Amino acid sequence: MTTEPSATLIDHVDPQVFVTYVEKTRWFGGKGRPFTVSAVRRLGELTPASGAEPRVALHLVELTYADVAADDPHRVEHYQVPLAFYAEPETRLDHAFVGWWEEPGRGWVHAYDALHDRAAMACWLDAFAAAAGAPDGALAAGGLLFHRIPGHAVDTTATATLFTGEQSNSSVSFGEDALMKVFRKVTPGINPDVRVHDVLTRAGSEHVAALYGWVEYVSPDGDVTQLAMLQQFLRTATDGWDIALTSVRNLFAEADLHAGEVGGDFAGESSRLGEALREVHDALAEHFPTGRGSTPAAAVAATMSARLDAALTVVPDLASYADGLHALYASVASLPDVEVQQIHGDLHLGQTLRTALGWKIVDFEGEPAKTLAERSLPDSRWRDVAGMLRSLDYAPHVVERTRSDDDIDELNQRHVRAYEWAHRNRNHFLVAYAGGEVGPDERVLLDAYVADKAVYECVYEKRNRPTWISIPLEAIARIVTT
Repeated sequence: MTTEPSATLIDHVDPQVFVTYVEKTRWFGGKGRPFTVSAVRRLGELTPASGAEPRVALHLVELTYADVAADDPHRVEHYQVPLAFYAEPETRLDHAFVGWWEEPGRGWVHAYDALHDRAAMACWLDAFAAAAGAPDGALAAGGLLFHRIPGHAVDTTATATLFTGEQSNSSVSFGEDALMKVFRKVTPGINPDVRVHDVLTRAGSEHVAALYGWVEYVSPDGDVTQLAMLQQFLRTATDGWDIALTSVRNLFAEADLHAGEVGGDFAGESSRLGEALREVHDALAEHFPTGRGSTPAAAVAATMSARLDAALTVVPDLASYADGLHALYASVASLPDVEVQQIHGDLHLGQTLRTALGWKIVDFEGEPAKTLAERSLPDSRWRDVAGMLRSLDYAPHVVERTRSDDDIDELNQRHVRAYEWAHRNRNHFLVAYAGGEVGPDERVLLDAYVADKAVYECVYEKRNRPTWISIPLEAIARIVTT
């Protein structure tokens, strides 16, 4: 288990205030589960340069789940909750009200979600700007440590705007140039998103949003907990998933045309995305501290087989494919050692942005369900490739399921076109990434990673969208029967 950051323990606030608060947020991952707020720690405080209100306090809220064994490391989670304190009610922030209580030595305060408050967010921006002039680009402020990467000036007059609709983190744009991502669920250690963006930004990669800086808390024992990152705001970028869905809709609107004949053909973008991912992987292998390495193929195969066995208890429909999948994984075990390096770890179309200058890859935090230690481990490039191939397969079938007409001929036609779109775009992406044909050993390994991802998807769909489980099941059927 990870150690908890040492900070000021808050015992003057009713824990129920934080229970009520986190339960209504989009970024809380434990909805529907029984939990208690077992501790609240104040990591640091920020105040405006003018010394006026608001005072901003960053809290780490510890949650303990009742449905997990006491010795399970997943029993306890920590969420970051920044609050803006005002002496009097701020009606403009009624929608972000958290509670009111008496702060020792400071009197009664009204607490609001700080990310909704432009005055509060200016405190972060001022600290980032000041860090640029500090020795080594690091500035201690209010118990926190702000880091800056040289080469970009922060506009402290920019207006803060909170993004809506996000799930696991919270993002705030500052004008049209900078964006701050606040990590909500945090774990002591170096966040992969910060670490990877730091390396790629310093390496001059064109396929990520440039990192401007980050903020962290360092405990008296030296344990680091990274809280937020400031990066380039890709204001005019378009989400890759949205572009792909639009392409599919264009295809479905033309009953007599094939995927390569419609105006919204996505194949060119798939190729450019494959090239971008290869360049990112090459940069990570060259510049990342861990460099390249290898792991026994038998260990990779064993992990995949264990994941399948666990999935069978959740998705009985997988049973008819189990022998074929285990045989595929067994073929992986006979391969040479698998090359591993730093990768994205949770790549799909929703983690890409199309800009006027090309594709950008975002959100290098890794798979959310994994621990920070697991997400920090090197892995095979083919895991990222498999994730994108599965996403390209999902896009047309998702659009297919959103159409409501019942004409059997049209339904069959769309199903054929969906398969055609997926096949065309997967092929363009893979050829561009590999720079040509994929070798036989690499094909076995890639097929195994694609199957492993599809097994994961089966479990997810079974628990969240049971009517969509046929999408990954059909993919598994194609893999084990070819």
